[in-house]
Amino acid sequence: MIKRRPGEITTLETRAAANEKVDRNLRYRQIISILGAFPNGLTAKEIAVIMLRRGYTPTDERNFAAPRLTELGKRGTVEPVGRKICSYTGRAVTVWGLCDREGAENENT
Repeated sequence: MIKRRPGEITTLETRAAANEKVDRNLRYRQIISILGAFPNGLTAKEIAVIMLRRGYTPTDERNFAAPRLTELGKRGTVEPVGRKICSYTGRAVTVWGLCDREGAENENT
């Protein structure tokens, strides 16, 4: 173990190191594939559970999916399509779905 020096914020270093190991493009493809099979959308936790079942991740922790959903949302690939009560946590959560590319194209014509 490396001891923390007074005033040093180690979480920034460890978070950055972990973030660099993520293959974002692979994770994006996995999430898009999963959402493509569920036209009514899924929550981050539901996506994480499917990722575990498919062998993509070692656990069903929602943080394997949630940050990538936010990034895909900013890119216009996925969007919030609703809210529901999570069957795992009992809290209101966002339901994500793939953006309707055809609908968006038809609006612009």
